[in-house]
Amino acid sequence: RAAIRNSGFDFPSRRITVNLAPADMRKDGSSLDLPMAMGIVAASRQIDERLVEGYVFVGELSLEGKLRRINGMLAMADGVSQWAASQQRPISLLVPATNQDEAALVRGLTIWAADDLAAIVYHLLGKQLLTPVHEREFSGVSENGGEDFAEVSGQQAAKRALEIAVAGGHNLLMIGPPGAGKTMLARRLPSIMPVLTAEEGMEIARIYSIAGLTDEGRLFCRRPFRAPHHTLSAASMAGGGRVPRPGEVTLSHNGVLFMDEFPEFPREVLEVLRQPLEDGVITVSRVSATMIYPARFMLVAAMNPCPCGYLTDKRRQCTCSDSEIRRYRRRVSGPLLDRIDIVISLPRVEYDELTAKIPAGESSNVIRQRVEKARELQAVRLKRSRHRCNGQMGHAMIRRTCVMNPAAEKLLAGLFEKLKLSARGYDRLVKVARTIADIAGSDEIEAGHVAEAAALRNDGLMI
Repeated sequence: RAAIRNSGFDFPSRRITVNLAPADMRKDGSSLDLPMAMGIVAASRQIDERLVEGYVFVGELSLEGKLRRINGMLAMADGVSQWAASQQRPISLLVPATNQDEAALVRGLTIWAADDLAAIVYHLLGKQLLTPVHEREFSGVSENGGEDFAEVSGQQAAKRALEIAVAGGHNLLMIGPPGAGKTMLARRLPSIMPVLTAEEGMEIARIYSIAGLTDEGRLFCRRPFRAPHHTLSAASMAGGGRVPRPGEVTLSHNGVLFMDEFPEFPREVLEVLRQPLEDGVITVSRVSATMIYPARFMLVAAMNPCPCGYLTDKRRQCTCSDSEIRRYRRRVSGPLLDRIDIVISLPRVEYDELTAKIPAGESSNVIRQRVEKARELQAVRLKRSRHRCNGQMGHAMIRRTCVMNPAAEKLLAGLFEKLKLSARGYDRLVKVARTIADIAGSDEIEAGHVAEAAALRNDGLMI
């Protein structure tokens, strides 16, 4: 009533019934304001009802009649586009001006953006036409932000492990004393990740639109890097609320979920990770609804070897008892560890490495070029499946695509018995070996690739 009157139109004094169909679908949220207001204006004959045909209205109204930003615009526009295609007729979408950048990412619609209710009515009456919103082209970029692998002193083995993990989309656990560089290395991961494809970028944009985080415009073209604190709840990790919202595992989709101080996270939070790490989706069930959110992310975790942190440090003595160390490590369950492909130990950086004047190593751009070449090989190999990288392959796909020479098969058979691998552990070792072969440009997996993959699965660190 206030919005219509303050926009210069009459609000009918008689009783008004608004039909929100279908009745069995839950309807809430401020996005219904504008369509109800337009229905009232048209039904009260202030404009011809035929003028609103072919339009879909979405938006929240302020008391002054201004249009305000809403969450989930990209997903709504995408749904309208699919509905228009099924109806085989042109549809125009009218949205708040603050949402036009999101809506412009969707193809197949004529999109109009307005600042207030009056502007929409005048547009329909032909008194003051709005300018259609031009389609927005998606262009992915690589994340650098001034943090480069060339700045990292020492830790050559760890940098190699990170390259392999990113090239194949493998989950990674780093174990080392405080100050070894675990967090520093993790925060440089986005700088070597492949540039987003348009499909991946749209998936991320839909998630962040629903979550109301689209003010971070960079997320339309860069892979997410989420680093939640270890005090978060299981609902924050999985998603939830009265109306379920995406959690950290979904906000990390097509990107990185970095969990520092891994054993300090509550047990129920860690166990939430098991389904998305295996299936790439997470199911959130609440009284109001059951939602299935995408959650295909790369897990990067970091932890100390013991509660005091100095068990593996050659210069400082550990003060923890054996029972304390066992309790600390048992906070991370075996089934969860079995879903982590690469486990590496980071030693303390030596003085000579820290103060070296010669550049410490390759730049992120050089490493990313190798990663992208490896991903291109995987894209060709997996083009007929729903997978995008080696880390997502299932057992059947591994049997079809991971070809080994006889020496590699013999070595793998011995490692299976020696390392007491589970079926999942076997699959993950083969996938890492396939990624190492891709980085080397090899069509088949060789014994050296299997040996390096086994060295990167250091289960002894968690015993």
